[in-house]
Amino acid sequence: MPIRQITAFIAICGLAITAPAFAQEQDEQQDAPSAPTAGPPFDVGETVFDGDFATLGVGASLSPSYTGSDDYVISVLPVVQGSLGGVRFSPRAAGLTVDFIPDPDEGVGLDLGIAARIRSNRVDDIEDEITAQYGELDLAVEIGPSIGVNFPKLLNPFDSLSLKTDVMFDVAGAHGGTVVAPSVSYFTPLNRGVAASLSLSAEWADEDFQDYNFAVDPAAFGGVGPSPLAAYDPDGGGFVSAGATLLVAVDLDGDVTNGGLGLVTILGYSRLLGDAANTPFTTVRGSRDQLLGMLGLAYTF
Repeated sequence: MPIRQITAFIAICGLAITAPAFAQEQDEQQDAPSAPTAGPPFDVGETVFDGDFATLGVGASLSPSYTGSDDYVISVLPVVQGSLGGVRFSPRAAGLTVDFIPDPDEGVGLDLGIAARIRSNRVDDIEDEITAQYGELDLAVEIGPSIGVNFPKLLNPFDSLSLKTDVMFDVAGAHGGTVVAPSVSYFTPLNRGVAASLSLSAEWADEDFQDYNFAVDPAAFGGVGPSPLAAYDPDGGGFVSAGATLLVAVDLDGDVTNGGLGLVTILGYSRLLGDAANTPFTTVRGSRDQLLGMLGLAYTF
């Protein structure tokens, strides 16, 4: 989760990720209303997530101006998340995923769908004046399959552990490469109105991606005099970053099951690896440590 395109709107709708768990619990209560349950001390009746639902939101994130930058910019972005006819769509990393397989009422669930994202690394808003002199990059549009598994009810009736991987290909002809993004996330409600999620993620990219984003060509320097950065030639494909993100979502009326307004906060940290860490754009002009902060407001109906 490096860069500004980790735009935390990936989870502005954090309250909506409770949908499968609450809906599943409601089905089980209808089948066996007298069965005791463990976990959070609250009952679940009808919820806004039982059928089709949508969440609309907007959030402001503070994140690096490019991959490896130590200058930070504010981004304000809208987001849409929901479910229609059993097909779920969710924001993720400056893009969207669509899951075509509904979760079962019992047991492990499978996610299978499509992920898409826009990568705007060094496209604009390059705050560092030296890095900016090496030119802007083109916008990349990455699309590909997304697959994962969900393990519900690990410690309480509403929590879940999810393992997912997106494999995406640039279809816009910018870097023209392949990106693989695995992640593992644990979600749990803390009470009826507050939920939290901790995610660990990484990103791997092929040689085309690494060359496009991290190579330094002194001849491309557009400033006065010789290039202040040494030439750098990436060493093939490899991991770009690894990091962690903590999300806390608060329903503003204290009841996540009835929809309405929710507040989401995110704190994230990632460490650049390989060529992303070793390019002079990072070592000389930026930092391998990348931070993320975000505040968002969402409405579910």
